[in-house]
Amino acid sequence: MTVRTRFAPSPTGYLHIGGARTALFSWAYARKMGGTFILRIEDTDLERSSQESVQAILDGMSWLNLDYDEGPFYQMQRMDRYKIVLQQMLDEGTAYYCYTTQEELETMREAQRARGEKPRYNGCWRPEQGKVLTAPPEGAKPVVRFKNPINGVAAWDDMIKGKIVFENSELDDLIIARADGTPTYNFCVVVDDLDMGITQVIRGDDHVNNTPRQINILKALGATLPQYAHVPMILGSDGERLSKRHGAVSVMQYAEDGFLPEALANYLTRLGWSHGDEEIFSIQQFIEWFDLRNISKSAAQFNPEKLRWLNQHYIKLADNTRLAELVRKHLTERGVQASGTPQLEAVIALYKERSATLLELADEAEVFYIEIHPAQELLNAHLVPEVLPALRELAGRFVDVAWEASALGALIKELLVKHNLKMPKLAMPLRVMLVGQTHTPSVDAVLALFSRETVLARMKRHL
Repeated sequence: MTVRTRFAPSPTGYLHIGGARTALFSWAYARKMGGTFILRIEDTDLERSSQESVQAILDGMSWLNLDYDEGPFYQMQRMDRYKIVLQQMLDEGTAYYCYTTQEELETMREAQRARGEKPRYNGCWRPEQGKVLTAPPEGAKPVVRFKNPINGVAAWDDMIKGKIVFENSELDDLIIARADGTPTYNFCVVVDDLDMGITQVIRGDDHVNNTPRQINILKALGATLPQYAHVPMILGSDGERLSKRHGAVSVMQYAEDGFLPEALANYLTRLGWSHGDEEIFSIQQFIEWFDLRNISKSAAQFNPEKLRWLNQHYIKLADNTRLAELVRKHLTERGVQASGTPQLEAVIALYKERSATLLELADEAEVFYIEIHPAQELLNAHLVPEVLPALRELAGRFVDVAWEASALGALIKELLVKHNLKMPKLAMPLRVMLVGQTHTPSVDAVLALFSRETVLARMKRHL
């Protein structure tokens, strides 16, 4: 059997990291098994679904390089198919019309709670042999309910959690079509999974309670059941449900915040899944190693600092030309044109090992392309009387020295000896005058990035 997996987000918001991780697992399983990965957009929630959310999902998957083989399929474009299956179930007696009003349901549930019972639909319109149903109320629009088995169990061997069993007696008759004829979530999912030949359903464990209902509907349709794998949720570092304050933002927000897609993908795959003690691996290596049995049965904890650490690792490895293109976009958004001297690639090469995000790298690069105004307190702290003679002589010697890091470094060392100074005494004020900071890579390398004219102009302002 050819493996067919799917990722089926609801376009009621952005693609968040929990959804992205589920997509990664489902995608990787299909790739590992030589199967097919399908994208399905479950957009039947008309009030909350939006085209902007659809686009955010597509953008997030594209950024993470999660390519799909079929789709995207949209549930709203499959309404005719759902109606055919609904009618089939009504004709076969596995579904029925229910005329119970919302008010009657509330009264029913209140009475059940008062008796200490689980509130649920009591099956009053459920057809049974020998049961006489009252005439439908005139003009009433019924819902369609699935005739759930009363006896037995809905059970499956979860590929992550192991054996899971639900007593059918605990499940009431689910509404599968509303009074206006629109099908409901659990019904649409079943028909989609059946029609698309899904062999493994890999999704968050918040869907565990939906699975027995979906299994029973699939059985009623005479379908072969897919395998189910329910991935535990992601918690914040404090053990609470993941929220925006923990970093549970849009996948594309991470792109805007200067993270590389390979870093986020590496982090998400390692979040609740492991291959020995390996922490850093390519997506190709992940596919080769991936096994659903190695997904933890307990919730994973999101650690923003670990993600930053991984991102810094990938920035160090990344091609300078690629990084320059990405950083240039961030600079352009700030109104900074990174053109002329120095070449942005050269700045990236010098600074990338110091930066955990592309935004931090852009911060470092920006000072090479804008007018800077060093803080007066920094100038006062480092341009002290004892170093001014050396700085002035240095400025004079900069006029005709060979403009390369080795020659600049040799000149600085010569003047340190001549003026009996330690390196920080000369390097610190140079950094402050040039970039407005006290910490940079080697000062001779920084000097060499600038043009001779820019260095002399920036020094002249303060000497």
